[in-house]
Amino acid sequence: IPPTIFIQALEQSGQIDRYTYWAIEAALHKANHWRQQGRSIKIAVNISTMTLMNPLFLHKIHELVSNNSNGELLIFEITENLFLSEYDRLADTLALIHSLGIVLSIDDFGTGYSSLSRLKKLPVSELKIDRSFISDMMRNPDDEVIVHSTIELAHNLGLSVTAEGVENRETYTRLAEL
Repeated sequence: IPPTIFIQALEQSGQIDRYTYWAIEAALHKANHWRQQGRSIKIAVNISTMTLMNPLFLHKIHELVSNNSNGELLIFEITENLFLSEYDRLADTLALIHSLGIVLSIDDFGTGYSSLSRLKKLPVSELKIDRSFISDMMRNPDDEVIVHSTIELAHNLGLSVTAEGVENRETYTRLAEL
């Protein structure tokens, strides 16, 4: 089940915060287990706009992370729709999350309402190009142009890039070239 479906159901039922905290706790537990085995693996957790903008969120995250070394085990994936939220509050929230060592990633980049002027000011480390551009880029020159431009934009801003939905060697090879 794609996250968009179950996240929306959790938001509508009022369970999204509880589920998110459970997911973060589970991710931290697993990442700490791997770290004890000598493997340094970060785990990404999708954070809904509703949860991120909850006034209690920062307190709960600080409690869950407890120290910066645990924060370094997490990546929080947020969507471009957050740019429609209260920007000043969002910027403060993301800065505090970043200060805990948590990496911030813009998920499904290119499908939402991002503002480049806002993007450059936020403590984001990664852009994830939406699969809708990746899956058809070998057949659709416009998608490849969008992917290429997004990669260059991200790299010029000092951000890493992840392509979602790479399903064949040809697409992988082309992305590596870009």
